[in-house]
Amino acid sequence: MSTFAQGQTANSNVFKVENPDLKKSPYSGMTREHWKEAALYLLKGAFSYVKTLDDPMYFPKQEGKSYPRNDGQIPTAKLEGLCRTLFMAAPLLKENPQLEINGIRVADYYRHQILKLLDPASPTYIKPRSLEMGPHQNLVEFGGLSVSLFAIPEILWNPLTQQQKDALEATMVSYGDGPTIPQNWKFFNIFILSFFKDQGYKVNEPLLNEYVQKALAHYDGDGWYNDRPAYDYYSMWAFQMYGMFWSEYFGKKNYPEYAAKFAENFKPMKSNYPYMFGRNGDMIMWGRSITYRFGATAPFPFMGFENDPSTNYGWMRRIASGALLQFLQNPDFLKDNVPTLGFYGPFDAAVQSYSCRGSVYWCAKAFLGLLLPESNPYWSAKENEGPWATGELAKGTVVNKFEKGPHILITDYPNIGAAELRAWCDAKIDKVSEPFRGEESYNRLAYNSAFPWQADGKNGEVAMNYVVKTASTNRWEPFHLYKFNRYENGIYYRNVEMEFNKNLAFRLADITLPDGILRVDVVSGTEKADIRLGHYSLPQIGAPVKDELRKVQGKEFHVVNNGKYQLAMIPVKGWQGTEVVRTKGLNPVANESAVIDAFDHFDPANGTKKVYVTLMLWKNANEKWTTQQLNQVTRVEADPNCETIRVYLSNGRVKTVVFN
Repeated sequence: MSTFAQGQTANSNVFKVENPDLKKSPYSGMTREHWKEAALYLLKGAFSYVKTLDDPMYFPKQEGKSYPRNDGQIPTAKLEGLCRTLFMAAPLLKENPQLEINGIRVADYYRHQILKLLDPASPTYIKPRSLEMGPHQNLVEFGGLSVSLFAIPEILWNPLTQQQKDALEATMVSYGDGPTIPQNWKFFNIFILSFFKDQGYKVNEPLLNEYVQKALAHYDGDGWYNDRPAYDYYSMWAFQMYGMFWSEYFGKKNYPEYAAKFAENFKPMKSNYPYMFGRNGDMIMWGRSITYRFGATAPFPFMGFENDPSTNYGWMRRIASGALLQFLQNPDFLKDNVPTLGFYGPFDAAVQSYSCRGSVYWCAKAFLGLLLPESNPYWSAKENEGPWATGELAKGTVVNKFEKGPHILITDYPNIGAAELRAWCDAKIDKVSEPFRGEESYNRLAYNSAFPWQADGKNGEVAMNYVVKTASTNRWEPFHLYKFNRYENGIYYRNVEMEFNKNLAFRLADITLPDGILRVDVVSGTEKADIRLGHYSLPQIGAPVKDELRKVQGKEFHVVNNGKYQLAMIPVKGWQGTEVVRTKGLNPVANESAVIDAFDHFDPANGTKKVYVTLMLWKNANEKWTTQQLNQVTRVEADPNCETIRVYLSNGRVKTVVFN
């Protein structure tokens, strides 16, 4: 069971795995039938807002930055609810066209609502794109609708009259045969044009070719596409999933060379992406649109299209089922029968302004795997834990996988069964159209499946990042302008520029350990600065988080414990001290949380460079710290220019950090 669902599944608001099949799925109990039940569980929640065929798939707005913010945005919000819930309805209708919910035939409802999109008198009417209109959210949703049209044409398309088909084609192609955003959006044009070409309509094939070629050009190797400018889950729940789906339903027949390329780019993914999930399948909270949650597992079932005997399908399904239960068994996931905008419960810090309440059903892409039959190896293989159950990820070790193309470092920690990653962030936050590119969704030093990221506070409260304040700016600025340097000898090097504090710069070195992280960082500057570094945050999931003050080598340090995990932060060199900061409203798991922050006042009068060495450790709550774990660093040596720093460890090893 996922980390924060334990002890909470008795709540009536959560999904229950009835009659778990522990023979086929000994860890989750989930089979293909249970996945169908999960899809129906979520679909019934959405249909609680549908009393008649005329009722739109429209849900209560969540307080905060989400849309609609004016009446003009409401039709698009309704379109999102309609098209995205179809991701889970389509596989169910494929097997049961007579499906009913609340006395309403689901197939009739979606056909009726699709036709209402074309009726100018309907409150859900979507105007065809005008020639002067640029890329629009309607394009995204019509692209999603095209996916479902490909999946179940016999239910959504074939029953329409020719006049209705022509009208739908005119509206959808008005968006598909038009401008797009140079990100994953190209796929929405691709799917619209591809579906109607498949139905015999004449479409703009040069544009279709152009967008497919440009989508493939986003590939940077190791299974990762760049979503311009970021690496995030869009590489997986968009590029990889869409590429395989498009190839299977259209590309292999019409554009075999492109389909082959998508398949070629898909193969390397299985050697690294599954390692980004914890042993239980828990996913890392990272990147924009995290409200799509377990949609991140969408590519796993499409490995079934390959039918590759070297693929560990049982591990892929174990991850997908674990991630699904991570959320469906959390009592905060649903509110008003609909998934919240957040990670577990509502969490506005993780919401982007382009999302509405219906946006969350992008997560339902994970259910498109139900289009594969029970006999497919993805569904028929016995569930297993993959390398977590072998010597590859053995207790007492730490395992790093560095992806050269995207410069992503994936780390697995067998002692606590957690996965971690370090990835791109290099975006300004001042006076830009998408400030979230440089905010907490991307700017943490690392992201961990056991410790979802916490938002920064206004008074220097920070978790898994640095914040800096100078007299010239009088604001706490988090690191967000990272320049990857290299990965060498197990050390991940980055440089950091400051957007507002121009007189300061940092060089960072991350060294992963079996039970944590050793940080070796250097600040250089000509201005005084207050500097803070935060560990991961612990949510209060029961009693208040405990705080214990301990001492090692004459230095005081804190240990915090929330009953699930305990964290320790040891200020080895450079820091004035550490403190436990208790916060409210900043953590995605619970309203109250605690984080250990190290602090210092940098003064260039004492030298324009300074070295900070920090041990950031963790354990399960019931385990004891050993003397060796807390005394891992015996001494630190740095040359006068802070270019070479040697860290001597109690196990006799020396970690040599060389900045260049």
